[in-house]
Amino acid sequence: MEQLGDLVGVEPSLSEMAYALAREIDAGGGEDGKQLPSLNRELRQTLAQLLEGRAADDDDDLGDLGSPD
Repeated sequence: MEQLGDLVGVEPSLSEMAYALAREIDAGGGEDGKQLPSLNRELRQTLAQLLEGRAADDDDDLGDLGSPD
């Protein structure tokens, strides 16, 4: 999260959600681990949403070489 730098818009809320989900996973996932799969899915989706807006800021001019015009 520190590597993301300043968080704007909904990003602070998403990062707090990601931390909360990670804490639940670290705590064992509740109900003898039965919630681990759904917690992992939710964490992946939350992180993807958090990083989604960051991908548009990529200044890599060569990043689309694999895509034909």
